Amino acid sequence: MPYYHLSGDRGRSPLQSLKSKRGAEYMARDNKGQGNEFAKALAMLSQIGVTIIACVAVGIFLGWFLDRLLGTAPWMILLFTLLGIAAAFKSIFDFAKKM
Repeated sequence: MPYYHLSGDRGRSPLQSLKSKRGAEYMARDNKGQGNEFAKALAMLSQIGVTIIACVAVGIFLGWFLDRLLGTAPWMILLFTLLGIAAAFKSIFDFAKKM
């Protein structure tokens, strides 16, 4: 005798229906795990990008400010830009060590 359920599982026993629902739950859990890994990787990548931009921007700003304050036209901005780039590379290596 076939089983009829309201969910549309016609001709399937309740045990078969339960197994298929459990399989769908396991697949959803696996997909959530992959989504979390993707989100973590995206967060790490964006954090690296923001850190690089921030290091260089702070170096440029400090160099520009000191150039205006001390009257040493391009020298402080060049020096602090290079220091900002060096700080950005150091941050990249620190992120690589964490992974």
